[in-house]
Amino acid sequence: MSLPVLVVLVVFGIALSVAAVHFTGGTTTATLSGADQALARFAEDFPDEKPGAVRLTSDRHAAFLDLGPRRCGIIQSIGDCFLTRIVTPRDVLFLSREENVVSLKMDDFTWKGGRFVFIDEADALGVAAALQRHDQMRKAA
Repeated sequence: MSLPVLVVLVVFGIALSVAAVHFTGGTTTATLSGADQALARFAEDFPDEKPGAVRLTSDRHAAFLDLGPRRCGIIQSIGDCFLTRIVTPRDVLFLSREENVVSLKMDDFTWKGGRFVFIDEADALGVAAALQRHDQMRKAA
């Protein structure tokens, strides 16, 4: 088989594979329909926990749940699935809040954190307060 024919077959095969993944839903990102779905999803992984307030991000790809003093449950979409974690301030390497945005860097190789935009500043304040490490908190003026 000549090299040009082989290249065309490989490129066509890769394109076909990518299209198949896309059209079967492999490139969709899961979203939370609301607080009830976030609570139900969290309860699947942590049935003994009793979450309080639920704070959804504005894009509904993540939710933060109050779990009592200095503990927070996190649900975040990863592709078409959800990742759930319980975190405390000692799990946080870096936290900053500016208005309605919270940025987290976690001490967890399976989930490094991210930048989370909330609908209002009160939700961002609540998340920052639950995860605040006094030695590393930064607040933009």
